[in-house]
Amino acid sequence: MSAANWSEPTDLIIEQIEIGPMQNYTYIIGSRETREVAIVDPAWDIDALTKHLAEKDYTLKAALATHYHPDHVGGSFSGHNVEGIAELMAISPVKVYCHKSEADGIKKVTEISDSDMVRVDSGDTLKLGNIEVEFLHTPGHTPGSQCFRIKNTLVSGDTLFINGCGRVDLPGSNTDDMYHSLRKLADLPDDTLLLPGHNYGHVPNATMGETKDMNVHLRIDNIDTWHDIMGH
Repeated sequence: MSAANWSEPTDLIIEQIEIGPMQNYTYIIGSRETREVAIVDPAWDIDALTKHLAEKDYTLKAALATHYHPDHVGGSFSGHNVEGIAELMAISPVKVYCHKSEADGIKKVTEISDSDMVRVDSGDTLKLGNIEVEFLHTPGHTPGSQCFRIKNTLVSGDTLFINGCGRVDLPGSNTDDMYHSLRKLADLPDDTLLLPGHNYGHVPNATMGETKDMNVHLRIDNIDTWHDIMGH
C-alpha cells in the first residue's frame, strides 16, 4: 500500500492510495478541520486502510462506491476472495453510498444489506465537515458507475483513466452510455484534477486539460467515430 496526498492551503483532505495486485486506487477525502473523512472503494487490505485512518486521527463517516466490481468493493471473482466494504463495516459500521442502479450489484458481490447502503442519484451531495462531495452518475462501465466531484477534483473510478476508459465488454457495460458519460466529463474545467480508479497511466493523476491532450477517448465528439474506435 502506497499513499500520496496533496498539501493544499484549503480544508480539503485527499489521499490517493495504491493497493492490491490490480493497481487499484483507494481514496480518502474529507475535512482537515473536523478530520471527518469518507473512503472511496476500500478493498484488498482493510486492516492496513483502517490503521492508516487511525494513525491520521481521521473519523470515518462514509464509504463511497464507484461501482460494484469486487476489486473496488470486495467480493469473489475468478476464484479469489477480495476484502472490501463488508470487512470495513465489521470494524467501522458506516453507510455505503452507491448509485441507486448499482445497489443490487453491490449487494450481490459483498452480501451487505439494504440498510447498509444509501442509494444516491446524480447531483446528490454528501457533507464531510465543510467539504461537499457531489455524486455524478457516469454509466457505461457498469449501469450505476459514478464519479465523485470534490471542489476542483474528480475521483473517476473506472469511468475515466489518464490514458483510457473503463471496459465496455463486460456484463452490464454499455458503449453508448460510456460515450455520453465521457462527454459529460470532458465538459469539466480543464484545471479539474483527475484521480482515476487504477494506476494504468504513465502518471497517477493529471488535470482534465492534460488528460484531454493525452486521452483520445475524450476528444471524440461524434458517436459514429466512437463506435468505430471501440469496435462496435
